[in-house]
Amino acid sequence: MLSSDRMAAVDANAAALGVPRKQLMESSGNAVARVVRSVSEPGDRVALVCGRGNNGGDAFVAARFLKERDVTVRLLGRPESIGTTIARENWEALRTAELSADSVVDVAGSDLGLNAADVVVDALLGTGITGNVRAPERTAVERLNAAAAAGVTIVSVDVPTGIDADTGQPTGGTDGVAVDADHVVTFHDEKPGLGALDATLTVADIGIPAAAERYTGPGDLLGLGRDPDSHKGDNGEVLVVGGGPYTGAPSLSARAALRAGADLVRVACPTAVADAIQGYSADLIVRGLAGDRLTADHLGRLLDLAVAQDAVVIGPGMGDADDSLTLVRRFLESYSGRVVVDADALRVVSDVDTDAQLICTPHQGELRQMGGETAEDPDERAELVRSFAAGIGHTLLVKGRYDVIAGQSRSSAVGPNEGSNSDARTGPDARTGPVDVRLNRTGNPGMTVGGTGDVLAGVTGALAARTDPFAAAAAAAYVTGLAGDAAAETNGNGLVATDLIDRLPQALYDE
Repeated sequence: MLSSDRMAAVDANAAALGVPRKQLMESSGNAVARVVRSVSEPGDRVALVCGRGNNGGDAFVAARFLKERDVTVRLLGRPESIGTTIARENWEALRTAELSADSVVDVAGSDLGLNAADVVVDALLGTGITGNVRAPERTAVERLNAAAAAGVTIVSVDVPTGIDADTGQPTGGTDGVAVDADHVVTFHDEKPGLGALDATLTVADIGIPAAAERYTGPGDLLGLGRDPDSHKGDNGEVLVVGGGPYTGAPSLSARAALRAGADLVRVACPTAVADAIQGYSADLIVRGLAGDRLTADHLGRLLDLAVAQDAVVIGPGMGDADDSLTLVRRFLESYSGRVVVDADALRVVSDVDTDAQLICTPHQGELRQMGGETAEDPDERAELVRSFAAGIGHTLLVKGRYDVIAGQSRSSAVGPNEGSNSDARTGPDARTGPVDVRLNRTGNPGMTVGGTGDVLAGVTGALAARTDPFAAAAAAAYVTGLAGDAAAETNGNGLVATDLIDRLPQALYDE
């Protein structure tokens, strides 16, 4: 079962794997036609009422597969306003084939082909709408419901217009209008809210490969762009806690977080190394904590710094001194926000009691130190990581040739009472429910060089400030690997961690 957001990501990943969206639309339309044929007889009148998006495009395709029915297609709006190239191409195919296909500008003055129809296909709006259905689609919905009340069979494409596929409720709330469908044809996998509808549900296999769900891809980056009306801080504030024995690691994490889109990044580090860390970049805000290493004496100050942050990254360059690990343990026991735990800080995770949402980024050796298990085979390793993530109740991003990401995703948590529009910074509590797993194949052997893990931790922190922990970890693995691949094109196996940082924006936003 996939949320509407996750389904959009899978579609994009399928396209990246070489399955064109046009091919998926052809399969979707064919599936709709099969259901229409199953509820009608040859010669029956079928009216397809279509919007200007891909939902309408699916119906344009379906019309071509209904040769033995008396078909009419009505497009709400002008053809030039069709929103996607593939939908527009399928509209033109109808016109070229001289099928009954007309655009309707004055919906109030048109019968939409519903008069005397035996079956009506609702292809007005898909899963992307929010709020109440507005005119002219609202008028069309009312017409379709009047037809349904008169006994006409209604078949909806993907989701009944006006219904939130994740909750099964009208998108406009108690005052919302929605099509009262008899049949719903959805694609690839069931959506969480559709089972609550009083309609026969068909889940059609349209040829999306399993790899589009199993592996990260460009679809995992959807929704990470910036709102043009956003202000400083709206795109995330991150605190990096580390340094002492090392100065480069916290700097790499902090600079990577900035390049991954965080608005503000602060570094909390020992005063002994604060000037050195500040010297790496004028873009960093450095907060010195007295001494030459981080200790439990710094807990109060650290909690004060963390309280206003959207995400904390703890561990880079901190070292494994007992008093530093005591600080990590007490911080996690006292903090309830999102924390990316990296490097030596991972040692305390398995036995700490925390309300924080943790994203742990171990390599396979560190995973074993935490109490987890690993294996050579990627599928076997994925199941071992899934099991361990379920046991500790946190998200894991285990680094390797194939990174393994495991945790509760928003798409697996969503149900009839919680939609995909929950606050991106809080989301559902990622501590209960089924554990999802994903593999990442980007990256290269040159990234075994020191510091790339610190870059990954920073990217994960920046993304965790804006989306749920599992989604942040999956996107961070994919993006950091892409940046590493771009660096390898220039520097081969001689790349260094700083080569990745400036390539992060292109990896995030130019896919």
